[in-house]
Amino acid sequence: MQYRTLGRTGLRVSEVGYGGGRVNPNQDRRALVEMLHAAFAAGLNYLDTAPDYGGGFSEIVIGDAVKGRREECVIATKTEAYDPEGITADVEGSLKRLGVDVIDVLQFHGGWFSEDETHQVLDNGGLETYQRIRDQGKVRFLGFSADGPSAGVERMISTGEFDVIQTHYNLMYQSTCDAFGNRGVIPDAEAQRMGIVLMRSTTSGAFPKLMRHCFGEEMEGVDLDSFLLNFVLSNPMIDSALMSLRSIEDVNWTNAVSDDADGRLDLREIYRR
Repeated sequence: MQYRTLGRTGLRVSEVGYGGGRVNPNQDRRALVEMLHAAFAAGLNYLDTAPDYGGGFSEIVIGDAVKGRREECVIATKTEAYDPEGITADVEGSLKRLGVDVIDVLQFHGGWFSEDETHQVLDNGGLETYQRIRDQGKVRFLGFSADGPSAGVERMISTGEFDVIQTHYNLMYQSTCDAFGNRGVIPDAEAQRMGIVLMRSTTSGAFPKLMRHCFGEEMEGVDLDSFLLNFVLSNPMIDSALMSLRSIEDVNWTNAVSDDADGRLDLREIYRR
């Protein structure tokens, strides 16, 4: 596993991270923990979750997995709430489920950040509450997740108050990072020295489905998932690409993509006009 620095946090994080969004109580808890232990052994150290993933089960699983190895891991979670009381309750709940004293990265769990949501965060106590919790020592760094570019996301980046952004970016969805003009919320965040974490790194299966639907015979034996993960890791602005690992096989192939640094694409040459 290769590592990158998570923006101005200075944290060294695995360039493939674990996204806990698909964990649910119907899954085998012990098997998930064993899979995460295999991922740790392979070098993965960045773990992303949220209170609503599996009704809190995702945080519980990650809490089980990091017992005895907390210092080796970087844990990021979120708050569904944007108001001071709700934020405080979310954080206390996450600390309990994770079984930790401090959360490394706390993020507003966002979508497109409407005007009302952005106002709640920046002008109506949300950010101040995050900062207070950080000053209390319960959180180390502040961030937010966003589905894509919006006026609200741009405003939040421009404040300079956030250390990390988690957003979409993949071969099919590049509006967060326009390689032709070097524009978008990812370059904006990079300019603020924010850490940049990706979700839907391999298009959540959409691109492989499209290619197999249109070019079924030609796609036989083509490792599209590895190709897609390598594409996002070829962007030097990306610090960690989250993957919803479900098996030891997933751990192995994603780690192999990370370690094949010589296979990175020259995106500048690809987008040269």
